[in-house]
Amino acid sequence: MKQLMSFIKKEVLHIIRDKRTILILLIMPIIQIMLFGFAMTLEVKNINIAVFYEYGDEMAEKIIARISASEYFNIVKSIHDTNEINNIFKNDNVDTVIVFSHNFSKDLFNMASPAIQIINDASDPNQASTITSYISAIISSFQNEVLLQNSPIIINTELKMLYNPELNGAYNFVPGVLALVLTLICAMMTSISIVREKEFGTMELLLVSPMKPAYIIISKIIPYFIISTINLITILVLAVSLLDIPIKGSLMLLMAVSFLFIFLSLSVGILISSLVSSQAAAMLISGMGMMMPVMLLSGMLFPIDSMPFFLQVIADIVPASWYFTAVKKIMLEGQGLFNVLKEIAVLTIMLLLLIAASIKKFKVRLG
Repeated sequence: MKQLMSFIKKEVLHIIRDKRTILILLIMPIIQIMLFGFAMTLEVKNINIAVFYEYGDEMAEKIIARISASEYFNIVKSIHDTNEINNIFKNDNVDTVIVFSHNFSKDLFNMASPAIQIINDASDPNQASTITSYISAIISSFQNEVLLQNSPIIINTELKMLYNPELNGAYNFVPGVLALVLTLICAMMTSISIVREKEFGTMELLLVSPMKPAYIIISKIIPYFIISTINLITILVLAVSLLDIPIKGSLMLLMAVSFLFIFLSLSVGILISSLVSSQAAAMLISGMGMMMPVMLLSGMLFPIDSMPFFLQVIADIVPASWYFTAVKKIMLEGQGLFNVLKEIAVLTIMLLLLIAASIKKFKVRLG
């Protein structure tokens, strides 16, 4: 028994000495319960809505007030020309536009079947469907109250889904798969490749060789850059040919943003390799530690705007969320360079910060 306890003590001390691993093992359950508890929700919240109606239309304003009073919606803009609708989705952070018919109140009281058109950004089909059902429920509730005071009245609700009229779920998953695959291949494989050299003791031989340390790193990342490029092209070809997802924007711009994200993910892999000394730790951090944030906090599965504020802040730190947004804008919505400058700028800043951190952490000597 004494011998058994001594071996147990040895293993406990071995685990405690590996501070990074024990930190991951203790922190990971907390992160998981927070992500799965708060991020995984089918509700939509903080949906930004623009409205088009005639100023002074009493009934239209009452419906708008009800929608605004809901915890799910924010009325952010009133538009005065229907020609603005297409541009408002591209230039403003608007998810839905509600258009009231001409003489809405007058038609309502005259029982002339007034109409409300709900126009959604359907690049995320699940969110678009949920928004439609929420707004329709509010309109239906208002209509039922009017029925108690007047003769039977029917408000015609018309739906229009932009960018994805058939509500094809693949439209939202293809950008997410791109972000996930490129992150895992670049970050995980690069970090494991460099850490493997440390474990086998060959990194020290490489560092004392005439080759510069920068060349060693470049030689490590180029093969994975090529593999990532092949995967990028493969996913895009399959998306277009098998899933019938059109690339509405510039293919060159899409490739340029993807290359920027690939370099960023490679930099993450290099930084991870400079922080850990074992392949197991590198795989744990780059695999499990990055896969969940990419899947849950990029917008791939659940809308970020519906998450609690603290998770939205964390999502802004996840590079995949910016790449996911840029791919959707270019590929699905057909937006140009001007509309993705913010995403490109953020990804570029992240890349420069990661490169600087990697250079600082990279040790020329192993000790």
